[in-house]
Amino acid sequence: MRDGVRAQVPVLYVSDADASRRFYQAFGYTQERAGGDGDSRWCHLRCGELALLLAAVRPRLVTVELPLLIYLYVDDLAATAQRLTDAGYPVERVGHPEHAPGGECRTVDPDGNTVVFGRRRPAPGQSAGPDTGEQARFSLIREAAATLSRRGGAAARCQIGGPRGEACPEPAEVKLADTWGDTVWGCLAHADEALLNARGAFLASEDATGLGAFLRARQPQPDKVPLA
Repeated sequence: MRDGVRAQVPVLYVSDADASRRFYQAFGYTQERAGGDGDSRWCHLRCGELALLLAAVRPRLVTVELPLLIYLYVDDLAATAQRLTDAGYPVERVGHPEHAPGGECRTVDPDGNTVVFGRRRPAPGQSAGPDTGEQARFSLIREAAATLSRRGGAAARCQIGGPRGEACPEPAEVKLADTWGDTVWGCLAHADEALLNARGAFLASEDATGLGAFLRARQPQPDKVPLA
C-alpha cells in the first residue's frame, strides 16, 4: 500500500523525562531531541529504526494498569541485563518461553511500569529448545490472560484466526489493541503471533481508567442540597 503507515512512534507517559531517558538508554536508545518546559516536557529517543517518545505531563493524561506495558527484543540479553543492574535497576530472569528462546527478563522502569525484554534466538552455544518446567512456561501474555480472566468480559472465541482467514475455535483469553484504536480478542497462540508480527499491537486492559474516565472525573459535580 503506497498510502499505508510509514512510521509509528509509541508514546510513554512518564513522571520524570530525564530519569526515564537514562533507564531506556540502557536498552540502547539515544536522545535525538527534547523540548518543553514546566508541566509539559518530552524526549524523543531512537534505537536504530525504532523510536520512543517520553512525555512528562502534569497532571498525567493517561493511567494504565497492565501486567505488560512494553516488550523489547534485544540482541544481547546478558549485556542488557548487566547494564540495567549496574544502573541500579533490579532484573529478574524469567526463563526461555517460545517467543523468546534466547531468554527473557523483566524489570521495572522509574514509573513502576513492567518492562520485559527477550532475545528472539538462542545465544551462541545455547540450546535451541525452550526450558522445561514452570519457570520456562512463564509468559507475560499468560499473566495478562489470567488477569483478564479474573475480571471477566472476554469474547467467547478467538477473533484473530489463521493466516488464510480460517476461524479459530479456541477461547479468547487476551485483548490486543493498537494506537489507531483497533482492538481484537485472541487465544494465547494467535495473540502471541500478532504481538510478534504487528509492531503497533499491545496488550489492552479492560479497566475503566482510560482518558474518558479521567475526564469525567474532572467534571464539576452538582452541589448537594441538604435535606430539611
